[in-house]
Amino acid sequence: AADKIRLIPQDFFAELCEQIIQHLNHKIPGINTAELCQRIQTSGVDINIGDLAKVANTLSFLFSTAARNNLSTEELVTSLGSGVSTLPKHALQVIRHVWNEQGKAIAVSEDARTTATVGQFVDMKWKLGVAMSSDTCRSLKYPYVTVTLTVADPSGQITDKSFEMTIPQFKNFFRQFKEMASVLETV
Repeated sequence: AADKIRLIPQDFFAELCEQIIQHLNHKIPGINTAELCQRIQTSGVDINIGDLAKVANTLSFLFSTAARNNLSTEELVTSLGSGVSTLPKHALQVIRHVWNEQGKAIAVSEDARTTATVGQFVDMKWKLGVAMSSDTCRSLKYPYVTVTLTVADPSGQITDKSFEMTIPQFKNFFRQFKEMASVLETV
């Protein structure tokens, strides 16, 4: 990951570290690597989303391990600077600053770690459509609902999951949501 970190400009690297710390502190549901990757690419840096996700996972592991071991800023920076594939100077400066400012606030309770292993629902969007025709059928007039769920996986990566449903399937989906809402009101 160190060679990929070298590609990322310091301001984007700092933003990524900030987002990871916020995610570990349960202030945001995850890191939107797709959006960040697009902004980095727009700035002229050739990096793909897979490499950026690997960097984010590595940094997330680094910060959570440092919190679990209660490392000071100097202990963290010293251990990072002495590795085989040492990090670039700008990355060490950012890690030092972010850890010094916000690192001690990372909550590493057992409850928080076990609930985070499932992932987290972030947003849901839906739209109603009608298939008018296709190559094999001239007149479909078939209504459907497209649902897009935005989910943060346990590592904090935000992804969109989309699926289509027929109207009867959507009515069942809606009924189940109403049941969940009524149960939640009793809690």
